[in-house]
Order: sequence, then C-alpha cells, then structure tokens
Amino acid sequence: EVVGAMQHILRKKASAEDAAAAAKAAEEAAAAMQIALRANADDPRANRNFTRAVDPLPELRERAHVEAVLKAAQGKDPGGLLGGAVQEARRIMREGDGVLTNAPARAIARSEALGRAMERLADVWIPVKQGVMQSVTNEQQAARIVGDVESSRDAAKKTADLFADMDPSATSSAAGVETALTRFWKMTVMPPAALDEDILSQTNAYIALDPFNGRPWQGEALDFTRAFRARFPQWALAYEQQAQADTNKPPFTKEAQAKISALAAEVEKLQIELQKKELPPKMLEALEKLQQIKDLMPKDNNSGGGQNQDDKQQNQDQQDQKKPGSDKDKPQNDQKNDQPEEQQQEQQEQQKEAEAKQDEQKTDREVEALLQKAQERSDAHEEEKKARMRKAPLSPNERDW
Repeated sequence: EVVGAMQHILRKKASAEDAAAAAKAAEEAAAAMQIALRANADDPRANRNFTRAVDPLPELRERAHVEAVLKAAQGKDPGGLLGGAVQEARRIMREGDGVLTNAPARAIARSEALGRAMERLADVWIPVKQGVMQSVTNEQQAARIVGDVESSRDAAKKTADLFADMDPSATSSAAGVETALTRFWKMTVMPPAALDEDILSQTNAYIALDPFNGRPWQGEALDFTRAFRARFPQWALAYEQQAQADTNKPPFTKEAQAKISALAAEVEKLQIELQKKELPPKMLEALEKLQQIKDLMPKDNNSGGGQNQDDKQQNQDQQDQKKPGSDKDKPQNDQKNDQPEEQQQEQQEQQKEAEAKQDEQKTDREVEALLQKAQERSDAHEEEKKARMRKAPLSPNERDW
C-alpha cells in the first residue's frame, strides 16, 4: 500500500508539475525504498520495489536538466550560442593538447576542469535541437538533423568523460566536437558574426597560417562568405523593420544593401578562385572587399556596434583630464616625491618580498589540496573495487539495481 501510494504521488507530480518537481519526487521515493531495502536486504519484494522506484530516475533527471538548460537559453540566438561554443571548444583543444605533460597535481586539476567545460558544451546542443524541431517543417529532414544533434551531444559527453579520466585520446575527441559545432554554426550564424569570422579566416589565409583542425583557412573564409550571402537579405529586412520602430538605430539604406550584396558576390568569386590556387594579391583584394562590407554595415549602438565601452571610457578620461582642478591633472608621482628616494626603494623591495611569500604560500596550499583530492579519488576507487568483489551474485529472478 505504501509503495502504491508513493507511485500514485509520483505519477501525479510528473503530470501536474514541471520536470524538476517530478525528479525531486522520484528522488524522495527512491530514498524511501532504499531505507526499506537496507532494513531487509534479502527480501525479494523490497528489491523489486526499490527497482521500480529507481528505474524512472535517469529519465526524470534528464528531463529536469533539459528544462533548466532551455530556460537559461530562452531568448538567445542559437547561432550566438554555437559561436561561443566553437570558441570554447577551440580553447579546450589548445589546453588539452599538453595537459598531461604537467605535474600530476596540476594535470588532474586541469583535466577535471576541461571535462566540466566539455559538459557545458554538451548542453549547447539542447536549445539547438529545440530550434531545429520548431523551424524545420520537413519531418524527414528534421529527423536527420535531430539525429545529428543527438550524436554530437553524445560525443561531447563522451569527451567530457575522457578528460575527467585523463585519457590521452580526449584531445582528438574534442577535435570532433569542435568540427560538429563549427558545422552547425555555419548553418545558423547571422551576417554580422559571419562577416567577422570571414575577415579572420581570410586574414589567416593571407598570412599562410597552418590549417586548424584539418580545415584550410581559405575554405573557412568561403564557407562564411556563403553563409553571409544566404542570410543577408532576410537579416537586412528585419533590421529595417527594427530601425523603423526604434529611432536610435542608424538607418540602413537600400543603396548600402545593394553595394554589400555586390561586394559579397565578388568576394565569393575571388575565394572560389583562391581555392584552386593561392594568389596573395587576390587574397588581399578579397580582404579589402570584406572590410568595405564591414564599413557599410550599420553600426548599431544597441547591439555592440558603434562606439564601444572602451572608447567611451577613453573619451570620458580625456574630458576629465581637461577639467580644471581634476586629480588627473596632477603628476602621478607627487605622493612619491614627498619621500626620499632611498626610502621609496626600500618600501618597494619589502612589498615585492611580501607578495612573493604570499604567492609561494598560496601555491603550496593549492598543490597540497590537489594531492589530497587525488588521494581521495584513488581511495574511493579502491573501496568501490573491493565492494564489487565482496558482492555475491544475484539469483536469476532478481535485478542488479
């Protein structure tokens, strides 16, 4: 009766409340069944009841996690999320390449940190999948893309485990994650971001930078030019509509749009030719045309265009310096000039020594904490292995929960 009542409550929670509440209710039910099982570990019914309580936990936990990720990503551009994920994946690749060459304590800490970062990248695929399901009307195409998203997310999870286990193959697995993220990013990137990445890729091609993750920079530049051209008309129309409703947005004339479209077509033609033969003068010509497009794009102050915060701060500083009586008009060394030079040098040396001692003590504490953590993990692993060896095999009619 108790089990039936708890299952009824669980079903009611799962249908009437959100996934987080359902998962919490399932956790409580499983904990109650676990207590009952500990009291009578040989009771077949207690084993079956515990199994029934535990079985739905993975699904409910996943539902709760997906709901939390979707809520955090609400209102964000999928292309922007993927663009940030691509940069993070590239950082993980660079750091992971030599992480195992560090001292053991630092190698453990860095590997675990990279694993956690890769777990966060796996979550990026959740809103991407949701966006695909909402935007693609062709069921067959949607199923294929969703399948690719799921496999890419599984690969990211696997890579996170490889980093946490300090597996040497983690970096090569991260390269596959970066490739998948970049491929989907090119499918969703908006024109401003595509243009920035196009300029960067064309610049790297011009200076003959080595290919990244097996992809030549000239091919990357062509991909982002095509992505820019494919989405620019719709993006420009949406911008015009926003500019009509928001007077703070700078205008974007039809003449500027036509000029951008013509320049983008010329750039694509050049980059197709450069795919076959590297010609530095034409690379530079493509780069100059891309910069012309950048200059013609609207400088939207509300979306990161126009004068940035650094420029505003610099102008404010300049205005403050022009004000009479401002502290910035005074020489910076006035306070130092009040003391003899020898006394100043002595104080500086004492300060440097104190800072060096603090850094050394901090480093020692960090190393000790990491070594202790590594030892704890090793002890836990040994205890788990011993517990598995002590455990007797179950009878055929029982499940190994």
